[in-house]
Amino acid sequence: MKNFLLLLFIPAFLGAQSTGLYEDHQIASIFIELPQDSFELILEEQINERYLRARFIFDDGAQRDTVEEIGLRLRGNTSLSAAKKSFKISFNEYVSGREYQGVRKLNLRGQANDPTLIREKLYYEIWKNAGMPERRAAFVRLFVNGEYRGLYTNIEELDKQWLNRAFEDNDGNLYKCLYPADLVWLGADQNSYKNILHDAGERAYRLVTNETADNYSRFVALVQAINQPVSATYAENLRSILNVDGVIKAYAIDIATGNWDNYFYLKNNYYLYDNPASGRFEWVAYDTDNCLGIDWLGRDWALRDCLDWENHAEARPLATRLIEVPEFKQQLINFLDSLSRYVTCPDIIFPRVDELHTLVTPDAENDPFRSLDFGYTVADFHAGYDQALDSHTPYGLKPFFSARCATTNTQLAGMVGTEAIPVETGFQLHPNPTRGVLMISTQDGPVFPLENTNIQIWNTQGQLMSEVIVEHGQINTGGLQPGLYCLTWRLHDQVHVGKFMKL
Repeated sequence: MKNFLLLLFIPAFLGAQSTGLYEDHQIASIFIELPQDSFELILEEQINERYLRARFIFDDGAQRDTVEEIGLRLRGNTSLSAAKKSFKISFNEYVSGREYQGVRKLNLRGQANDPTLIREKLYYEIWKNAGMPERRAAFVRLFVNGEYRGLYTNIEELDKQWLNRAFEDNDGNLYKCLYPADLVWLGADQNSYKNILHDAGERAYRLVTNETADNYSRFVALVQAINQPVSATYAENLRSILNVDGVIKAYAIDIATGNWDNYFYLKNNYYLYDNPASGRFEWVAYDTDNCLGIDWLGRDWALRDCLDWENHAEARPLATRLIEVPEFKQQLINFLDSLSRYVTCPDIIFPRVDELHTLVTPDAENDPFRSLDFGYTVADFHAGYDQALDSHTPYGLKPFFSARCATTNTQLAGMVGTEAIPVETGFQLHPNPTRGVLMISTQDGPVFPLENTNIQIWNTQGQLMSEVIVEHGQINTGGLQPGLYCLTWRLHDQVHVGKFMKL
């Protein structure tokens, strides 16, 4: 039987296999085939804890792969009741250890509450461009038994494969933290944290790796460190067990994107990974579709004070400490300033919004399930990029970015420290973002005095990535990975700085 199964699966994994699972600039198709009555049953009864056996076909337009015996189930909690369901696909549910294009599971999210369908994809791009570990996301068309189920966001699973790629070590404990995961100190007994439930018996702090050991001792130590009174040694002690820089940056990203369904406001939707490579916990955002102008709580997330973001009606000890410790607060200010100027500012983010709008339009317009939950029409899909639609979407995408950046810059005026990236107003870099060649110019045209000038390119961690020579006012950035970078060069005895994003 083993040999038969091996022969069965070989054709889908030969050398011609697609590599387009997370392709950013085209939309692939996923076809699922399974017994129709079983599929209808899980839809009607909203069953999300049981996989169904199915056939998986992936078509990127040039390559078509078939994988037999995969698992398909519904995913989500509140989204279970949506007309446009979200799904999880498992390649290793029935064949242990099996992967497809390097992953074992897919998350297909329907984005039922987002009229534009691109908010969560944008969030993860901002997350990556801000220097956080990439969680890949791409759009796919989903067909089940020949029926077009609509346009979905295919988001990478947070599992051992992702941990190994993000942190180069996947042996540590990974905790999935859901409401009401407030990180309040409840004493040294591990069961005090294990017994807090999220929903239907699921732990609010759920261990999703090394489950058999079920060891929460390091987690308890982290919570204890967070809840200590602020003192002269507090920052050092917390840094010894938590990647505080990563947490502060994640907090800044959530503020810059108006992501409120998180720890800082709703004690929900984050992962903590106890990284053996560093000996510290890492912070990862999760389930980020309620962002960029989406609202359920009657708050104005675009105008909210960026240094008073947390929910004060309930304890949020980690959020409170980030503001109480001067060093941490200044880092948050600096990160917010850099994000609002160089990552989410209209000049940089609007071209990407337009690009994604164009990309998804044909499949969004043809999506038969997109309008069933909130009644959003095709006209609403297009209008949602530029204007408010209702109380649930009080901001269009672009107006939200404009308002949030302008508000942040106003609120932080005079507070930005020396670690923030300086602003250079005398020069222009274009196209920005860029995919390859970058031009340096002034309002009067190309900067020909820079011909043959040595340009240094730095990443956001202050590391020198490369040195290039200007030729005809152009810089070749082809060898750089996607992300945010700074240029420095000397002209007329002055050091100049420019910022650009590589796509």
